Amino acid sequence: MATHRFDPNFTDNVVNAMGPQTNPRLRKLMASLIRHVHDFARENELTVDEWMAGVQLMNWAGQMSDDKRNEGQLVCDVLGLESLVDEITFKLADEAADAPTATAILGPFFRADTPYRKNGDNIVKGVKGGEMAFMHGQVVDFVTKKPLVGATVEVWQASTNGLYEQQDPDQEEFNLRGKFKTDDEGRYSFYCLRPTPYPVPDDGPAGKLLKLMDRHPFRPAHIHIIATYDGYKPLTTQIFDRNDPYLTNDSVFAVKDSLIVDFVPRKDDSQAGLELNYDVKLVAEGAK
Repeated sequence: MATHRFDPNFTDNVVNAMGPQTNPRLRKLMASLIRHVHDFARENELTVDEWMAGVQLMNWAGQMSDDKRNEGQLVCDVLGLESLVDEITFKLADEAADAPTATAILGPFFRADTPYRKNGDNIVKGVKGGEMAFMHGQVVDFVTKKPLVGATVEVWQASTNGLYEQQDPDQEEFNLRGKFKTDDEGRYSFYCLRPTPYPVPDDGPAGKLLKLMDRHPFRPAHIHIIATYDGYKPLTTQIFDRNDPYLTNDSVFAVKDSLIVDFVPRKDDSQAGLELNYDVKLVAEGAK
């Protein structure tokens, strides 16, 4: 008769401890999580010291997180979890000839209090080096292609030194960030930097994990976008420069082919030598 090295009833006892008022979806998620975590511990014969190291890492991520930086999310990013959840939630049909704008992860440096700016404004303040670009496009209904007037397009990017403004005391607050409302033709526009690659911060648990796993920390050059419009599903995404060397080995696994863009030369503009025309396609609530 087979015997178990560890208590064969322990995990079932933990799962079954959930009461009858537990939300069904929560019961399903928690039961699965408990079983997977317990199986992981048994399979690897996890020691108390190793478990405590994991607890301390989670605590460290929480202690570093605030309204300007989400280190817990960054830990999930370097483990590929956020990109996997994004794929599961928003996966597009491969055979579609056309598709809504693909999603990508939010990332740890989003700010909820970014101010609105006027179309055509320059979001770059006091940055040394880099190439200036004029980014513009339309926000449209995916099905009808009708422009969405008054849609919000929020953008943010890192500076040429690899830091977002809340990481860098030398940058002006809200540098390289802005919210824009689309005009009567559904268009938005602003001046920005051609993005540059940068490393995941190494001062927290996410950076430590990368070092322990002998992985490089670099993210390919990208610009973050959130697009919203009443009655439509909000879009969170990133767009990536086609010429970046890290497109195929992003440290957080967020690159999708449809999000790779081309910056092209811009003529007769003293503020920018490059431009990017990028349209955003949103899906109405309730649409399949």
